[in-house]
Amino acid sequence: MGNQNLERKQSWHDDYLNTLCGFANANGGVMEIGRRDDGEIIGAPRIKKLLDDLPNKIRSAMGIIPSIDVLESEDKQYLSVTIKPYSFPISCNGKYYIRSGSTTQELSGAELDGFILRVQGKTWDSVPVPYLKFNDFESDAFKAFRRKAIASGRLTAQELEITDEMLLHNLRLVEGNYLKRAAVLLFHQDPENWVPGAYIKIGFFENAADILYQDEIHGPLIVMADKAEDLVYSKYFKGIISYEGLQRIEKFPVPRLAFREAVLNAIIHRDYSTGNPVHIHIYPHEVLIYNDGGLPENWTIEKLFESHTSFPRNPLIAGGFFRSGQIEAWGRGIEKISNARKFFGQAEPFYRTHSREVMIGFSADTGSANNIAENVGGNIAESIAEYVVDNVAIKPVKIKILELMQTEPKITAKIIADKVGIAPRNVQSHIKSLKSAGFVERIGATKGGHWVVVDFGARAIPEDAPKPTRTGKLKPGRNPKE
Repeated sequence: MGNQNLERKQSWHDDYLNTLCGFANANGGVMEIGRRDDGEIIGAPRIKKLLDDLPNKIRSAMGIIPSIDVLESEDKQYLSVTIKPYSFPISCNGKYYIRSGSTTQELSGAELDGFILRVQGKTWDSVPVPYLKFNDFESDAFKAFRRKAIASGRLTAQELEITDEMLLHNLRLVEGNYLKRAAVLLFHQDPENWVPGAYIKIGFFENAADILYQDEIHGPLIVMADKAEDLVYSKYFKGIISYEGLQRIEKFPVPRLAFREAVLNAIIHRDYSTGNPVHIHIYPHEVLIYNDGGLPENWTIEKLFESHTSFPRNPLIAGGFFRSGQIEAWGRGIEKISNARKFFGQAEPFYRTHSREVMIGFSADTGSANNIAENVGGNIAESIAEYVVDNVAIKPVKIKILELMQTEPKITAKIIADKVGIAPRNVQSHIKSLKSAGFVERIGATKGGHWVVVDFGARAIPEDAPKPTRTGKLKPGRNPKE
């Protein structure tokens, strides 16, 4: 019988050194020799010889000195071997072990590399890359980062009036004279020169064995989610077309917000040391996204659905995506995926884990009538969909207005009218409605000012909020409160 910090053994065997090594590499622990699993004391055989031999064996195998006590109960003596936790990796005869729950596991390969980095207070993405210089980078990824960061409000244009080299310094992607792995992955035009497998592989399968066609997405991570979303929704998904007045509405099997969040999670949390790309398998009735990464230690699938803090495997990569406005830093990715599916009347996503692999799956639903102009408003449409205001469904024309304001913050009402194809007075009416509902703010004067589209990622649909019916109308209910 054992737990994280305690093992009981009836007698000593030298292979128990592995367990003591596991204690040293985890949180420390105690091994009691001369006790049964149920706690009954039977006494340690040849206890005097053990007292002489054990310290030498442990020191010789691991280079550490244990604390060994002789304890007595009912005239029976047993040993208590206490191992403290160490702040540096401990090996046993050249191999590394760690205690996980009630088991002792040998570490090797990528798991060993990750363990050594954690003990040193480092993460995989913070390791410096030799022979890489600033002038090896092209500017496209930096330009994309700046556009996204400014549009999201995470950084201002003034803050970004710096060189690309200084931007990498400000994102903490430089150590001394070296660039870190995160810098290569986020911004280099060909990160696979240093990190094999840093790409996304997409395939359309007729069944589990037959693939009909496939694509690969390469390049800097900072724009990889955009590329994946654009490719899947233009080539792989077939939308159902309907009309609201003159407005064309196209509905897809998986809401864009849910799909994008799942892809971002895979990019940010994957274990890049394995050399395996992110896989997106698209079937006629489901979409599966595979990622080598594994859950954080002692986490379960159930914990993903509970309130939890963000626990990024690659914090520097996550920081780049946060600063660019593509993610939140509060561990809400799974919640946002679930909310998007619920709003559009679709089933919850499902998850599976196997070894170090995590899979998220979506049951494709092309028949839902609750989608709100996914292809028109993109992320804005689905963010708004998380929060219905004043018992009025947000019409596609308003979503288009918000999309234009987000991509062009200084756009005028006249230009909006031209692009949307309605009268300027109608644009003003829509803007007034959107401002009163809290969807958009005007910063500055009419001339020289700009629009700010509110981030609705931090809001949720109250339980008593009105829900859209299959006709698009809303069922009665109290107005949601902020």
